[in-house]
Amino acid sequence: MILEKFSLKGKSGIVTGGGTGLGKAMAAAVVQAGAAVLIVGRRKEVLEKTARELNEFGGPVVPFPADLTRMENIPGIVEKAMKEFGKIDFLFNNAGIGRRAPVEEFSEADWDLVIQTNLKGPFFLAQAVAKTMIAAQRPGSIINISSIMAFISRKDNPAYVASKGGISQVTKSMANGWAKYGIRVNAIGPGWFITDLTERLHRDKERSQEFTSRIPLGRWGNPEELGGVAVFLASDASSYVTGQTLIVDGGLLSN
Repeated sequence: MILEKFSLKGKSGIVTGGGTGLGKAMAAAVVQAGAAVLIVGRRKEVLEKTARELNEFGGPVVPFPADLTRMENIPGIVEKAMKEFGKIDFLFNNAGIGRRAPVEEFSEADWDLVIQTNLKGPFFLAQAVAKTMIAAQRPGSIINISSIMAFISRKDNPAYVASKGGISQVTKSMANGWAKYGIRVNAIGPGWFITDLTERLHRDKERSQEFTSRIPLGRWGNPEELGGVAVFLASDASSYVTGQTLIVDGGLLSN
């Protein structure tokens, strides 16, 4: 039956930035589909609260505080997931940040922080997860979180658009390099979603309407609306999909 292919029962994986926003919504979706999940982020209290909430759906959901800008923390994330679950079937590389400033004033420190968080960290975490899959001779799915900003831009976020363009491109490289091991690598490119990070912008009626006017569906997305895409890419339902950035933007890029 086709619905069985969407089931994640018996599968386990990692969701970075899983305590809030889009990461929390995707973690909730895969847990509801039957998966066990390690949620990773910097704020221990937030992760523990989210884990308690998501464990109501199934799980187990295990919180693990770690700063992904520090490369020395990456082995510990993989080791914790292996200790808890014995295997890693999927990874959602969701943790990310943005910094805004006019292009001519954008600082080197902000550039390095955004690239480290949004591109370097996800690459090396994906590499570490892929190595466990290869060693165990197990297929798996790696999902990087890109953005519509990989394809369009604004004048005050050069590092963010560079990082998201980079993650969509490196997704293709990973997909080609690891296909022979049965590891699929895709990206999700969200448009404008209502989260803690965008709430202030969404409440600004003038600026919010500026963005909304470009969206054919006429509204911002809710984080839960990424759930179906997350389950699809983590599950066997997407067994012949790799190297893609799946845009979820209410039609914005088509406008």
